[in-house]
Amino acid sequence: MPKAHREQWSSRTGFLLAAIGSAVGLGNIWRFPYVTYENGGGAFILPYLIALLTAGIPLLILEYTIGHRFRASPPVALRRLSKPAEAIGWWQVAICFVVAIYYAVILAWALRYAVFSVTEEWGDDPDGFFSGAFLQSADGPGAITSYNAGVLIPLVLVWVAVLVMIALGVKRGIELANRIFMPMLLLLFGALVIRALFLDGATDGLDALFTPDWEALTDGSVWVAAYGQIFFSLSIGFGIMITYASYLRRKFDLTGSVMVVAFSNCSFELLAGMGVFAALGFMAVQSGLPIDEVVASGPGLAFVAFPQIISTLPFGGGLFGVLFFTSLLIAGITSLISIVQVLVSAVQDRAGMGRVPATLTVGGATALVSIALFPTDQGLFILDVVDRFINNYGIALAALVMLVVVAWVLRKLPEQRRHSDRISSIPLRGWWSVFLGFITPVILGWMMFDSLYSELTERYAGYPQWFLNAAGWGVAGGALAVGVVIALVLRNKDVGTVEDDLAREGAAAATGTTGAAAAEGKEEN
Repeated sequence: MPKAHREQWSSRTGFLLAAIGSAVGLGNIWRFPYVTYENGGGAFILPYLIALLTAGIPLLILEYTIGHRFRASPPVALRRLSKPAEAIGWWQVAICFVVAIYYAVILAWALRYAVFSVTEEWGDDPDGFFSGAFLQSADGPGAITSYNAGVLIPLVLVWVAVLVMIALGVKRGIELANRIFMPMLLLLFGALVIRALFLDGATDGLDALFTPDWEALTDGSVWVAAYGQIFFSLSIGFGIMITYASYLRRKFDLTGSVMVVAFSNCSFELLAGMGVFAALGFMAVQSGLPIDEVVASGPGLAFVAFPQIISTLPFGGGLFGVLFFTSLLIAGITSLISIVQVLVSAVQDRAGMGRVPATLTVGGATALVSIALFPTDQGLFILDVVDRFINNYGIALAALVMLVVVAWVLRKLPEQRRHSDRISSIPLRGWWSVFLGFITPVILGWMMFDSLYSELTERYAGYPQWFLNAAGWGVAGGALAVGVVIALVLRNKDVGTVEDDLAREGAAAATGTTGAAAAEGKEEN
């Protein structure tokens, strides 16, 4: 089936906003501050920056280069690198599917809580309200017995919004959404941070976050945490940046753009840390508790700790809540768009489908699974376990396998480096190959070993083993199995070459069959 002209970002700014929007997500707001506090405070910034320079940026450059060089979604791009590597691409697509189905429900929670903030509907017991009146969670893992319209309706709204933006295309949908949402996020969250910095106890919170514990740097787990935070915060390992880079023009500054995205993401994390801990310092002063007893992470921070803070504010609590939960929603929406786009792009490339049919088919199926599982009395338990296992044994492991295959098995790093150096402002030279060929695989391998050891010696959160096997190991292993099976089914279906794609676009531009898009492609080539 003939392939249509591949879409492109309208400008470097449009791509950068989309890439930053993908990287800046829920983890920046509710994970980074806690990880920093638990791992040496201000001293943690040193291993964090080293991890960024030795692993985050080099791996991000690799994904940009593969996507840009082979002009395709992860399955096709990696197949063009080496035919058996297509399985890794489909594994990344399956991981994106899993992440998307639960990521969306957190955005639905944020949407509801932005409304709840106006009247502080959680009352005097935010913890009980969140798991009880709001989520209506069961007492423990088991069969689904009830659905919750209070979560279902905002979840449907989130999915409709995301699918519409993706269906509109790279320029008119994804890029335009990020051009609107990213400045809005910076404005809203900036206002929230400024308000938090003027609260009583804000200084205590900032001191708790940034006071360095230099002895922590001798603890290996602190360095593992730093590398883990970098991997999880830059959208590395599950094909997003390969997909986004495939829509770039043929002449594009890859390394310079990576630096902009990486340091923008890290800057937002520091901003989030300041806002969150200033607010937690206020909470500690108001409750008379030490700061270490009010620090939280994940959903507990967003939907329990922050409502408590909002209820305690002397004035403007409702506005503070709207700012926080709207920021959470926007940060999550831009990330969810990028996650679902990996699915849509893979189906487009391999099935030859148009954007709208692919969005309705694969995006609609993803939304239906999400709607079936998470607005239920078991939704919170499923989310908790799936999130842990797909992060530890999906995203991080897929990044490790891709890196080992590219660097050690195929020995393709020199080719990728030459491609990047031809068009980028910052040459990679030998340091890039050393980092990717040695430091990053070793760190990722150690992270896998450390996580696996913890998993096998102690059941996560005390959940029953059958539930961990089904929602944890089953989902993580299933993503890998799906990737391998799809690659085997499609092994004899040719994907063509990059040269074929360029020739096709040139012919389309010459005949005018693709209008302005084809003309743009012809001018570029």
